[in-house]
Amino acid sequence: MKNPRTEHWALSTFCLATLLALSACTVGPKFKLPDVLLPTKWKNGGAASVSDLPVPGEWWRLFGSAELNRLVAQALESNQELRGALARVETARALVGVQQADWFPQLSMKNAMSYEHLSQNSFGANLPAGVPLPSLERRRFQNVFELGWELDLWGRVRRGVEGARASQMAAAETLAAQRLSLAAEVARLYFLAHSLDRQMQVVSETFEWRAEAVKLQESRFQGGLANEMDVARARTELELSRNDLAVLERQRGNAENALAVICGQIPSTFRIARNANLPAAPKVPGGLPSTLLQRRPDIRASEQKMREANAQIGVAKASFFPAFSIGGSGGLESIGAAHFYDARSKILSIGPSMTLPIFQGGKLRANLQASKARYEETLAAYRQSILIALKEVEDSMLDARAYAKQQAALDAAIASAHDTQRLADLRYQKGLASYFEVVDANRTVLNAKLLAAQVEGQRLMASVAMLKALGGGWK
Repeated sequence: MKNPRTEHWALSTFCLATLLALSACTVGPKFKLPDVLLPTKWKNGGAASVSDLPVPGEWWRLFGSAELNRLVAQALESNQELRGALARVETARALVGVQQADWFPQLSMKNAMSYEHLSQNSFGANLPAGVPLPSLERRRFQNVFELGWELDLWGRVRRGVEGARASQMAAAETLAAQRLSLAAEVARLYFLAHSLDRQMQVVSETFEWRAEAVKLQESRFQGGLANEMDVARARTELELSRNDLAVLERQRGNAENALAVICGQIPSTFRIARNANLPAAPKVPGGLPSTLLQRRPDIRASEQKMREANAQIGVAKASFFPAFSIGGSGGLESIGAAHFYDARSKILSIGPSMTLPIFQGGKLRANLQASKARYEETLAAYRQSILIALKEVEDSMLDARAYAKQQAALDAAIASAHDTQRLADLRYQKGLASYFEVVDANRTVLNAKLLAAQVEGQRLMASVAMLKALGGGWK
């Protein structure tokens, strides 16, 4: 003879096992990082100052400047765009909690009081003839707890949480990318300002020399040893030096003001000390091209956006399947307040429900196609970010090599220009050349020195660009 209790227990166990098995189902594709063909070495790595050591986190300390270290720390602390990016990370973290809440039963309480006036024509038509109408005015009181819980049988909620977590990680990686870019921009503007200091030093020295040249030519003119044209040329060169100083002062001020904004400071009260001594470009730790996938935060952000888009495909697929939920409500309800707390006012309802989409006008299929298209978009963006990263590294290495060659060539050019200037002075003093030859030789020295100061600053800025392109060591 069969035992009803045993049969009931077996049926309950079977149903529970079935629900657990279904709850393990998660529709949609499993995320897989796409294969990307990367080079085994850098094209310009052998010619640039690159080592195989890992990039340090605080890479700007490689330049050995305490002032630069202070400015970067100030920017990372006070930059307003960085604070906005940090707020976006907090927003994404909170939205993960919003998605996770769908895993749990939702319980709410409803307190309501309503006034109703029934239609005499419609209500009275349903009563037998001769039965008097009851009161058509009444007040309904409710105090009800409502329960709802969707069983995540197809992984819709799990995919939603997965996508929200990927979005949070993408925001965090974007923040890291902004920190890297911010530190690089501080270093770039810092070296630009001091490169302009170096150029102003060169022009100031030339200005002093030209001021003495004006006095000398005026004295020679008064003594009949020079003509009026030589005096005019000397004065022209002096005023051109004054113009060069004004241009460099303006450029230096613009760089300082831009640095103030990046550091979160008011430009009118922000100052960096003048310094014409630029540090040597450091030997940049490089590593292999494959390490960019782990080190570059912008690439990692693109990867997380792919994960988010992949999860949304699962959410879209889950909408094709029936949704199972358990709902219920219980509490007190009565007409009138007199007997609201009586036992007869109790109400209770609970039970499962299923919602199956039958005809949606193609909305579900279109939503799935859209989610797949968004994934393809993020995949293309991921591959593009890798290509851009590889290009930026190769460009920065090429720049470093070219600036090193330029610097060596300019050092030799300056030495030759000084010799030319000395010989032009001797020829002029002996009456073998015009003053124009002296002026031309002086211009050549000035231009070579200015170009050397520019290249020295650009070489440092190329080192900054290389460290940024290599990922900057951010974990």
